[in-house]
Amino acid sequence: MFDKLKLAEDRYDEINEKLMDPNVVSDNNQYKSLMKEYKSLTPLIEKYREYSAAKQGLDEAKSLLEAGGLDKDFKELVLSEIETNKDIIERCSEDLRILLLPTDPNDDKNVIVEIRGGAGGEEAALFAYNLYRMYSMYAETKGWKTEILNANETELGGFKEVSFSIDGEGAYSRLKFESGVHRVQRVPDTEASGRIHTSTVTVAVLPEAEDVEVEVNTADLQIDTFRASGAGGQHINKTESAIRITHVPSGVVVECQDERSQHKNRDKAMKILRSKLYEAKMREHNDKIASERKSQVGTGDRSERIRTYNYPQGRLTDHRIGLTLYHLEANLNGSLDEIIDPLITADQAAKLASQEGQF
Repeated sequence: MFDKLKLAEDRYDEINEKLMDPNVVSDNNQYKSLMKEYKSLTPLIEKYREYSAAKQGLDEAKSLLEAGGLDKDFKELVLSEIETNKDIIERCSEDLRILLLPTDPNDDKNVIVEIRGGAGGEEAALFAYNLYRMYSMYAETKGWKTEILNANETELGGFKEVSFSIDGEGAYSRLKFESGVHRVQRVPDTEASGRIHTSTVTVAVLPEAEDVEVEVNTADLQIDTFRASGAGGQHINKTESAIRITHVPSGVVVECQDERSQHKNRDKAMKILRSKLYEAKMREHNDKIASERKSQVGTGDRSERIRTYNYPQGRLTDHRIGLTLYHLEANLNGSLDEIIDPLITADQAAKLASQEGQF
C-alpha cells in the first residue's frame, strides 16, 4: 500500500510542477487533463500526508519515552501524544484503503435516466412521474442540470416512460445504484374502497457516452420519422418531427419526440443510443469479471427489485442493504443522500472485503 502511496505522491508533486510551467498553462487540453488528475489525487495525498505526520509524531514521542529521564508532567504529555497519533494513524489507514480502491471510470460522467411504468397501469405511470420529480429535485439540491430527452405522458399526468439527462460533477457516482425495480404500495386516488395497490416502475441509470467511447456507424442505423403524440394519443404536432432510431446490429431502439425540431430530436435520440450501447459494452465487460460482480451492491440489473416505497406507513426500504427509513415524503422531495450514502458505504465495504490481505 505504501509503495503505491509514495508513487502517487511523486506523481502529485510532478503534476504540481507542470501546472506552474507557462508552456503547460498555455496548452488548454494538457492543462485541463493535468488539473483533472491533480484534483483526483488531492484527497489521497492529503490523507497520506496526514498519516505520515502522525507516524513521524508517534516515532518521535516513542523515542523520547525510550530515552527516559522525563519528569512526570512531560511524560504524561508524551503518552498522550502517542495515543493521539495512534488514533490518527488507525483512522487514516482505513481512509487510505478506501481511497486506494479501484475507481469506477464512469463516476465523473453525466447520466441519462430512463424511468418506465411497469405492473400497475395508470398507477405505475403516476409513480414513474413521482420518481422523475424525486430525481429532478435531488439534482437541484446538487446544483445539477436536468433536461427531458423523451417523454410519453398519460392523461392523468403520469409517464408511461420518460428519459432525461442529469449533468453535473459526480452524477453517475451518486445515482448508479438507482437502477432496478422500484415498488410502490399506496391507495390510488381512483380506488373507492381504500385498498392498497402494489405497482412497479423500472429505473435505468446510464453513464453518458462520449462520441469517442462508442463508434456508431450510420450504415447500421434505421431512422424513422413520425408525428409526436400527446397523452391519450392525440396529435400534438402536425409535422413528422418525432424520431425513432434502430441500431440494427444490436436491436436497440430509441425514440425522441420532446422537441418540435426533427434535428433536435435526432440529436437527443443519438445521445440516448450512444449511452445504451456504451452500457451494453460495459455490462459485457463486467460479466467477464465474476469477482467484481460480487463486490457490487446489486448488479444494476433492471429486473432486480431494489426498493419499496410504502405510502400508508411513510416507509422507504432498500432491500439490498436492509435499510428502512420513515421519511418518505422528504425522500420523494429529493432528500436522497441518506439512502445513497449507505449504499456507497456498503459497496466500499464489499470491495474492501474482497481485497482483504492485499494491503
